Amino acid sequence: MEEKFKVGVIASPHGLKGEVKVFPTTDDAKRYKKLKAVFLNLESEMKLLTIEGIKFSGKFVVLKFGGLNCIEDALLLKGKELWIERKDAVKLRKDEYFVADLIDIKVINEDGQVLGTVKEVIHTGANDVYAVVTEAKKEILLPAIKECILDVDIENRVMKVHIMDGLCE
Repeated sequence: MEEKFKVGVIASPHGLKGEVKVFPTTDDAKRYKKLKAVFLNLESEMKLLTIEGIKFSGKFVVLKFGGLNCIEDALLLKGKELWIERKDAVKLRKDEYFVADLIDIKVINEDGQVLGTVKEVIHTGANDVYAVVTEAKKEILLPAIKECILDVDIENRVMKVHIMDGLCE
């Protein structure tokens, strides 16, 4: 299981005092209000940044980090990803899963036959759709509804599904 989750990407500086505009990669941008710190992915390391201020601007979250006090500091962060630890993630309800935990999970049918692995979670208006890639490199799109997704065992990395008529034609 993933121990850190990506929650945003720094899009640009905001103003002259070191604030940054962040494009959130989480379902609910308001969740940033509860964060006290995030990890900045510098590729060679994950640097912990303390959040000193937060506001919202359209689809962006504007963050002020401790120690970043000018536009030059903020410019260096453009394009960098922000991550949090699993313990700081939102609490899930029953039958909810983090996308990171579903990627590459093995998918089996009701008879235990391996169908493939989840390669992508597609967010639609009605429900999510799991893109499963078979060993033959074919794609099966499974709606994330209880009639189709029978069981998800995150610890053992297995999802049991019922293939509804017409999904594999």
